[in-house]
Amino acid sequence: MDWLGLIISLASGAAGGNAAGRLLKTYDMGTLWNSVVGIVGGGLGGQLIGALGMDPGAAGSGDIGAIFSQIAGGGVGGGILLVIASYVKKMMAA
Repeated sequence: MDWLGLIISLASGAAGGNAAGRLLKTYDMGTLWNSVVGIVGGGLGGQLIGALGMDPGAAGSGDIGAIFSQIAGGGVGGGILLVIASYVKKMMAA
């Protein structure tokens, strides 16, 4: 993954984390933590997409398919990690 692909994954992870927090109110951890957890999840999601061979090319090449896969992987990864982190936080507090 190149730098542009990583930046796209991190930014879409932050957006995915915040979107998940707004849609799933029980998992909302506030804008700051939704963003932080989403960024980590976005990075992991982007790496996972690349490792599974689902990345159709380097995002730096300007290929729309590659950019879309980075956005999708980062956004979904950010949302999923937010739900997991929020669930773990609630279980530890109980």
